[in-house]
Amino acid sequence: MIPRSIAPLLHTYSKEFRAVMLVGPRQSGKTTLVMQAFAHKPYVSLENPDERQLAEDDPRAFLNRFPEGAILDEVQRVPSLFNYLQEIIDKADEDGMFILTGSNNALLRENVSQSLAGRMGVLYLLPLSYQELNAHGSGEVSLNDAILKGTYPEVHQKNRTPEFWYASYIRTYVERDVRQIKNVDNLQLFNKFLMLCAGRIGQQLNVSSLSNECGIDVRTVQSWLSILEMTYIIKLLPPYYRNFNKRIVKSPKLYFYDTGLACSLLSIRRANELALSHFRGALVENYLIMECFKNNKNLNRGQSFYYWRDNNGLEIDLILDSGIGFLPVEIKSAQTYHPELSKNLRKIMQISGSSKGVLLYDGDQEFQSSEGVRVLNWRNFVID
Repeated sequence: MIPRSIAPLLHTYSKEFRAVMLVGPRQSGKTTLVMQAFAHKPYVSLENPDERQLAEDDPRAFLNRFPEGAILDEVQRVPSLFNYLQEIIDKADEDGMFILTGSNNALLRENVSQSLAGRMGVLYLLPLSYQELNAHGSGEVSLNDAILKGTYPEVHQKNRTPEFWYASYIRTYVERDVRQIKNVDNLQLFNKFLMLCAGRIGQQLNVSSLSNECGIDVRTVQSWLSILEMTYIIKLLPPYYRNFNKRIVKSPKLYFYDTGLACSLLSIRRANELALSHFRGALVENYLIMECFKNNKNLNRGQSFYYWRDNNGLEIDLILDSGIGFLPVEIKSAQTYHPELSKNLRKIMQISGSSKGVLLYDGDQEFQSSEGVRVLNWRNFVID
């Protein structure tokens, strides 16, 4: 198993809360992590039909089997358990009694807020970060290879062929997870919708355009986007809320949590295909934004993530906001630096009064300009 950066935080939460929930996409490594971190606890998967049936029919009998707590995997499969867990946790003195995992964020958040608010700590485990792969000795790959292979643990640990693994992941995801949330009648149409979303990586979300191109109504588009968000397939990056006396765009931008999955949907199967693809710039942007997002979750940094664009077309790919200040970050796929790459960054720094900005690119030349722009190879930023 590749060591996970969030492991120390998981142990800390288990000493601060009576129950801990680890949420993330399927195959992100939740089960492996909690079974290793809490090897002394009984483990039950609610994907098991027998266990799920008992939990649904007689939740008290199900939970009474674990007087000292347990790991309950994919707990969103039996939402009614949360009400009974509340009673047990309220009577318990022990912290870290139950460790729960789940892959449906909206359903879990709703049940936690209703039944276990203040009693449960919630953490998010996303697929492997470059920092984790680098620490394990698996990170020294080209940017194209990193994007194409993606970051799901099984692809790396078992050296799966991305072309086959992601196609299987998509089929499993559509046939099982999506239907658990909403009965999508036309799976072929939903697959088309997924591919259309992949073709819009790094673009502002246009619901009407998706509706017209896919041949579905706007309400269905919004519903399907919600499904993709709550199951960690897509991430909608909001615009920055401060306008610096400018008229700003208010639509979010669309990204995928994993670029390997996106490449599969775009039929990009080889590194040379990616190098020549007109999607490469958007996929580089996607990959590095998600790396920043993973590190924030893994290390509990408390940063918020935005992009900024005004109505004149001035745009910054990423703004990291810590609450006491923000850092604008511009992402470029080029390997050669020239001043034009940081043009927008210098403008936003001037408009906002920010003294610092970062330009990430795929080249080796690194320096800090007199204007406060720090030029970095992407690796040195995402493992910082």
